[in-house]
Amino acid sequence: MASQDDSGDGEVEPDSDLRNFGETVKAFRKRAELTQEQVADVVRYSVQYVGSVEQGRRHPSAKFVSRAEEALDAFGVIRIAARQLQRRRGLASWFRRWAELEDIAVALNTYECRSIPGLLQTEAYARAQIDNVPPLAAPGEVEARIAARTERQKLLHRTPYIAFNFIIEQSVIERQTGGVEVTRELIDHLLECAKLPNVDIQIMPTIQPLHAGTDGPFQLLETEDNEWLGYSEGQKTGHVISDPKAISVLHQRYAKLRIQALNPADSVGLLMRLRGSL
Repeated sequence: MASQDDSGDGEVEPDSDLRNFGETVKAFRKRAELTQEQVADVVRYSVQYVGSVEQGRRHPSAKFVSRAEEALDAFGVIRIAARQLQRRRGLASWFRRWAELEDIAVALNTYECRSIPGLLQTEAYARAQIDNVPPLAAPGEVEARIAARTERQKLLHRTPYIAFNFIIEQSVIERQTGGVEVTRELIDHLLECAKLPNVDIQIMPTIQPLHAGTDGPFQLLETEDNEWLGYSEGQKTGHVISDPKAISVLHQRYAKLRIQALNPADSVGLLMRLRGSL
């Protein structure tokens, strides 16, 4: 009997990652000289499910991946393709290129005035943030987003170290997204991250008459080839910036922000006071 769809997701608009995974499954199915109907019978999923996966319209469940790998004798390729897919699942399409660049970064500078940067979020904070923004995500998508952020956070501990600097508005913490307990845990986590030898966290005071970041949040990244790139993000959109003149402007602004924000030691002191006031 065909299995029910236990992936937690229905059909979605195809993207390049899902299409590539689907093409991989299709290639091994044809190599085995099997029809979709025959594969569906072996992996115990419906023909429609198999077809949707091959077309890149459905995220494959873990059971499907395991059964397809075995049934198609895929030398581990389907499992590897699924792991690659999972690493990117949960990332907004407009953010994926930047996430790829993070993987080859030697330095990353972030100014954020809306929320705690994803690299520094706790699971509880991430859940609260996702729950706050309509439309509500399906349970499977919530878990995928959190898993993607958790995977990205491994960059903080990767060696050779990436040099991180985060400038975060004090008001973002004082908003208490998710409530008091979530905020306590978040501040404790920020304090732990601030102890890492490659991480500097600077808090921008709520009252700061001189402020170079009024145009909004942005990031600057240096690649392993010592090329600098920028990133800005708005509602349902994101943009990787490569123009040298635009990068120069962002560097000037970030340099000012680092001077205007509290230094790392004073920022830790402020975080401890905020923690004590909760």
